Amino acid sequence: MVSMAVLIVAGGKGERAGAGTPKQYRLLAGRPMLARTVAVFRQADAVQVVIGAQDAEAFADATRGFDLLPPVVGGATRQDSVLAGLEALAAHHPDFVLIHDAARPLVSPALIARVTAALEAGAEAVVPALAVVDALKDKESWNPAPREELFRVQTPQGFRFREILAAHREQKGRAAADDIAVAQTAGMKITSVAGDERNMKITSAEDFAIAENLMGRRETCTGMGFDAHRFGPGDHVWLCGVKIAHGNGLIGHSDADAGLHALTDAVLAAIGAGDIGQHFPPSDEKWRGASSDRFLKHAASLVREAGGAIVHCDVTLICETPKISPHREAMRARIAEILSLHVSRISVKATTTEGMGFTGRKEGLAAQALATVELCH
Repeated sequence: MVSMAVLIVAGGKGERAGAGTPKQYRLLAGRPMLARTVAVFRQADAVQVVIGAQDAEAFADATRGFDLLPPVVGGATRQDSVLAGLEALAAHHPDFVLIHDAARPLVSPALIARVTAALEAGAEAVVPALAVVDALKDKESWNPAPREELFRVQTPQGFRFREILAAHREQKGRAAADDIAVAQTAGMKITSVAGDERNMKITSAEDFAIAENLMGRRETCTGMGFDAHRFGPGDHVWLCGVKIAHGNGLIGHSDADAGLHALTDAVLAAIGAGDIGQHFPPSDEKWRGASSDRFLKHAASLVREAGGAIVHCDVTLICETPKISPHREAMRARIAEILSLHVSRISVKATTTEGMGFTGRKEGLAAQALATVELCH
């Protein structure tokens, strides 16, 4: 039984933020804006996101690692998109729903709690509101306009689910400023709670810089990792997530991907979260033969939970064989895919030890990695 569902509206093109990628998928402090918005609601019983028809790939990249309902394609207007999302949520029979704009990534848990508490106390429709503090002037005459009875409203706006779904169905095709307007037209009683000045709606390109400043101090942390494996029987090796034909295999408890192991340790080190052996002990049989992308994805999820974002990775493979250059771009692409980063943020290179040591004798290979993470405080 779903008690509290969340509907995040992310179907717009964000044209006022400038040409290019829709604003909800642009990076905000090193992380897609939509990912930051979704992360705030990760404790909800169900999270439904409404997206644009052309945004399925961008959505998947931005929200990888989150437990969300399958996205729903929105309509021509915001109101159409909200109705599409509500219809999808109807199968889960929630008691309440919070409807929130993807372009408000700074929404606080305290504000969400205020809206939720009002619903649980019996309110039919809840809106966060802020007083108007600036002077208002008539556009034509420049005469003062009264502001005492005016409010600025925000999202998330909260509703009894059945009532707001019925209201949207009844008013389909009619223009409405927001979901509170739909609720008011349907005769639902509106309750206001205190809004939050930090809960800004990112509209223009300049708003990204303002939002990053509001997020507080950003700290850049770097972690280092190292791993090595011996050659053994086999006909291929895994390196940086790519299968490479080879006269030997690599000996290890998992798939022995030294590149991903070193990078996993580097990511964990950047947030002080131990090492790969603590999270995936070699004594645990369930990790025998496991694909190492699972380890790196887990490390990336811990970064997200810490409120951070991986912004750059650098892997150096140390080996006489196999030759790395034919596979370098595939390795970069695979790491970028695992971490939901642009490939330009991934570096993979190789070196030898000029015939010295165990790598020089072709007894095995090694990898070292650096990961750069930005944390917001």
